[in-house]
Amino acid sequence: MIEKKNIVEPISKTKLKAEADAQQAIGKKLVDLPKDRLMKLNLPEALYEAVLEAKRITANGAIRRQMQYLGRLMRDIDSTAIVDQLQRWEGKHNEENARFHTLERWRTRLLSDNNAVSEFLLAFPHADSQQLRTLIRNAQREEAAQKPPKSSRELFKLIREISEHNHQES
Repeated sequence: MIEKKNIVEPISKTKLKAEADAQQAIGKKLVDLPKDRLMKLNLPEALYEAVLEAKRITANGAIRRQMQYLGRLMRDIDSTAIVDQLQRWEGKHNEENARFHTLERWRTRLLSDNNAVSEFLLAFPHADSQQLRTLIRNAQREEAAQKPPKSSRELFKLIREISEHNHQES
């Protein structure tokens, strides 16, 4: 009887190259971030310094080499937390999208349905009803006069703030 040994197949060069390119793409996203967001990621010191250096470089060849270096540094760390945070910031995260759409639906209902204000105040009792009604009235006037939707944007910001405040209390 012949015993089969567990043979580990080597990873193909194509797969290694694809992984390296993916890590380099993450590095490129890090370079494109503003410094305040970079600070929030708690990157390893070497990676953080390399990203800052890449932001300073202007020569094309040097940028390409620095991006390759960033890709190499990215391979040495677990980048799942970084990718998750980048996706949240990019708005690709499902929860963020669902939350945004919920807020959009509230704004649309508030602007079109008079009963929606009382429903909103039941759902968010700490909301300032007078401020809410004023923004709704101003947004409706702006829409009727075909003016820019300044109050509608302010209404969305207010709904988001109220929702975040309510979410933090729960």
